[in-house]
Amino acid sequence: MTAATTAETTTLSGSAPAYTESVDASVIAEIRELRGPILVLGASGFVGANLFRMLASDRSDVHGTAGRLPAWRLVDAPANRIHEVDLLLEGDLLRLLDTIQPQTIFNCVAYGAYSFERDPRRIYETNFLLTERILRALGDRRISAYVHAGSSSEYGLNSAGPEESAPVEPNSDYSVSKLGSANLIAFHGRVKSVPCVNLRLYSVYGPLEDSSRLIPAVVRHGLDGSYPPLVGPQTSRDFVYVTDVCSAFIKAALRMSPSLRGVSINIGTGRKTTIDELSQAAGAFFRIESQPVFGSMESRAWDVTEWYANPGLADRLLGWSPRVELVEGLARTARWFDSLLDKNAYERSSKKYGLDTRYSVSAVIACYRDGPAIPHMYRRLTQTFRELLIDYEIIFVNDCSPDDAEEVIRGISHDDPRVVGVSHSRNFGSQAAFVSGMRLSTKNSVVLLDGDMQDPPELIADFVKQWREGYDVVYGRRVKREATVFMQFAYKAFYRVFDFFSYVRIPHDAGDFSLMDQRVVAAILRFPERDLFLRGVRAFAGFKQTGVDYIRPERMFGRTTNSLLKNFDWAKKGILSFSNTPLNFLTFAGVALSTLSALLMSVQIVLKVLYPHLAPQGITTVLLVTMLFGSLTILSIALVGEYLGKVFEEVKRRPLFIRRTLIRNGAIIAATQDASRGD
Repeated sequence: MTAATTAETTTLSGSAPAYTESVDASVIAEIRELRGPILVLGASGFVGANLFRMLASDRSDVHGTAGRLPAWRLVDAPANRIHEVDLLLEGDLLRLLDTIQPQTIFNCVAYGAYSFERDPRRIYETNFLLTERILRALGDRRISAYVHAGSSSEYGLNSAGPEESAPVEPNSDYSVSKLGSANLIAFHGRVKSVPCVNLRLYSVYGPLEDSSRLIPAVVRHGLDGSYPPLVGPQTSRDFVYVTDVCSAFIKAALRMSPSLRGVSINIGTGRKTTIDELSQAAGAFFRIESQPVFGSMESRAWDVTEWYANPGLADRLLGWSPRVELVEGLARTARWFDSLLDKNAYERSSKKYGLDTRYSVSAVIACYRDGPAIPHMYRRLTQTFRELLIDYEIIFVNDCSPDDAEEVIRGISHDDPRVVGVSHSRNFGSQAAFVSGMRLSTKNSVVLLDGDMQDPPELIADFVKQWREGYDVVYGRRVKREATVFMQFAYKAFYRVFDFFSYVRIPHDAGDFSLMDQRVVAAILRFPERDLFLRGVRAFAGFKQTGVDYIRPERMFGRTTNSLLKNFDWAKKGILSFSNTPLNFLTFAGVALSTLSALLMSVQIVLKVLYPHLAPQGITTVLLVTMLFGSLTILSIALVGEYLGKVFEEVKRRPLFIRRTLIRNGAIIAATQDASRGD
């Protein structure tokens, strides 16, 4: 689920929004004049849902989009008129436009207006890049009108009744992104003649609004005879009722003309309503006897004290002016809220309970000869993350695979901006591939998976569950694997021998498949060693760890790239990286054999002097002793050589990997020198 589609997905059990306000006859007449088909992008959001429902009340050619279904604001909408689509996927967007062939488009998609929507990348992807893609797509199509839901946040610090031509002073990522969209609309409208207009919406309120917002809180508490937490009393807002805003969208589409193309228009009442005045109006309407407590609620970082509209241009160009007064708007919102059968479900429907950005995951997949498996891995990972409702990204590391892995990754990333790819200049091995992906990761945890589908993506749900319970590392524990009896025995024997030799406790049957909190990832990436053995480094790093049992299946496609010799190398790498036991063994053997030699020498002398006939005779004894000590010497040199070899590799300080290309949004670009170093 992407930034453009993080609309609320909770179904209000038993309380579908069947409440529908009557639509003024003049508005119905205008709705009938719109050129169809009509498409409402972001119809599962607050403004989009109200607009969709108003249009659909009198038209059968109105279509809306939702990021996920069911969407609680649309549960009573005809299924064939709501399209579940990820708008940030350019392919999905183009297919939607080709299917519906809309003449009138209303774009109500936005991200970042809520205090808990803080991801800058998603803010710009949703508010700016999506707008650019839509306008570019519309340049090749003959449409009647494109009406964009802008924001009064575009003015930033200059927010006290500015005219549309006033200087702007953006003061947040959201402000910058929405202003960028306004400039895109100005460019495409005036230069490329796209029939588009930007409506700068002020504080819209009314039925279906997110439960975390101010007016729903005022209504809920007011019906209970109390006030919600409030900001400072002199903080002002321009509260405009949602049906008036929907009317502005319709008028803007109807009055589209060359003079309106690319224009930004303020949509607000023009009345500065302080929080003190709002509390007085709510107190009188709901007959609240207690006194409000101001300053008990923290403002958003970009909020300013004076924030209200100058709607003169809307009147001149659109013939629009607001009709619903604040008290009447509160009354209508209260009637809607009172009609809900399950008010607790409405509370839980808030966006802040939607996509979980705290427990976000970067999936890093090491790929070598895994081209056919990559689409399956992508599909299963995406399905898992969507079911978990968490923020995520997928990083495929093509470790110079001889198949078409790079092209497969490029195709997937073209359709899904959450997918990133990297190709290495040669095959550096899975450990280097994992580290390469970990350095690119941006989320709050990393999950490592082999690209051959032997690590089931569905197990990530159990990993995340344990992570939420406080564990920093959650590893997959292979209780059984689909392999020959000999290999099953060999694998189990390795982990137990490795654990026995290691000076840190190594979990049995735990491979690289694991989830690691960003703190653990940061600690591992600070390790200076080049010849990494990640499952050992992971254990060495410490933190709170636990395992999740699973059965490891066979490789989905092709033949395994592992062999008995490679597995022996893995065992040697692990033992030499995390154990001094072989050297200790040589020390012990040297001391023991030296002691034994001295003892035998003494016995030989005694026997030779006192009992000559009992002393050992012949060359056999000499040969056996020589072979024993010679073999031990060769073994000692070999073991010391292995350790020296690792030291030699480390002191050369060669990069762990070299990146050849990066893959984003369907483009393959050369990796920068800094990114290639692997530092």
